Amino acid sequence: MENFEEQRYARAKERVERIKSFYSNLTAYFLVIPLLAYLNFRTTGFPWSIFPAIGWGLGLVGHWMTAYGQNPIFGKEWEERKIQELMSNKEF
Repeated sequence: MENFEEQRYARAKERVERIKSFYSNLTAYFLVIPLLAYLNFRTTGFPWSIFPAIGWGLGLVGHWMTAYGQNPIFGKEWEERKIQELMSNKEF
């Protein structure tokens, strides 16, 4: 029973670390992207700052999905099906 509680604690702690990492990344995004946009519009007419904003934004979406367990492609249902499939496989 104690081992089960330790495992739950370890999983919860790991998830908190992922969420904390996501919010750190989000904070950096909201600090850096406006600075890049300011530099962009002060120096050139081409809106190059949109490229890092979109790229980093897509990365943030992936980070959010990892932190909160929201994955439409490889979600919990997929994991359960895959686990059952592997458990029924005699070679594994």
